Amino acid sequence: MAIDVSTPSVARMYDFLIDGTDNYESDREACRALLKMAPSTRELALINRAFLVRAVRHLARDRGIRRFIDHGSGLPTRPNVHQVAQESQPGARVVYIDNDPLVHAHGRLMLAEDLRTTAVVQADMRDVEGNFGRPEVRALLEDGEPVAALFVSVLHCVPDADDPWQLVRDVADRLPDGSYLVISQLASDDAQLRADVTEFMRRITGGTWGRVRSTAEVRRYFDGLALQRADEPVEVSTWCPDTDIAPRQATQEWIEYGGVAKIVRS
Repeated sequence: MAIDVSTPSVARMYDFLIDGTDNYESDREACRALLKMAPSTRELALINRAFLVRAVRHLARDRGIRRFIDHGSGLPTRPNVHQVAQESQPGARVVYIDNDPLVHAHGRLMLAEDLRTTAVVQADMRDVEGNFGRPEVRALLEDGEPVAALFVSVLHCVPDADDPWQLVRDVADRLPDGSYLVISQLASDDAQLRADVTEFMRRITGGTWGRVRSTAEVRRYFDGLALQRADEPVEVSTWCPDTDIAPRQATQEWIEYGGVAKIVRS
């Protein structure tokens, strides 16, 4: 598989920010430019990864969830979703969905140890109908157990024209009653920062990126869902923190904003 190392990749940029090794100079250069605009970006990425781990652990350990779909999963980073879930639920099954061919290649290599309970699908998460028709996803749904659908730090990659709010609703509509959604996205109530970072990210991705959204816009993802905490969504480092030494943002120009919600149908 040919990899264009001269053009930054969102997945590889995130990998660099969380101290991964699957990134190149173009990714690091883009991150350095982003850090000049938003100095808390590295802390923000680490905070988001910690939120993902806490949310998956909570759902597996405290809610008994054994099925997970990770949308826009990114490059494998230990602990991965299936590893966290299987700490509490041996045999928990996870489908990772990402459109990046490098993510797919690395994911299949990393997950070759357990193809019985994990699968990596190279696909666009916006193709909800197509993804739910895939055998890997159908297998998660066949027994009617609740499923946790993860949209962790990925919805800002979806342009408004593709309606990320409808994307979340379409996925929720296809999940069994009692399922969960885990959602976080880059948010800021500083209009100038939203504009500057959005323009930068669109430029380095060839115009395919979405945008940084306001906290009010992120709250719309949770409309009609049963929030797990009365104050959700929140800045995600404050979501059920399990340590006092977890990363904290030095500045608050932007945040990862989100939470966990249950699908309850009347």
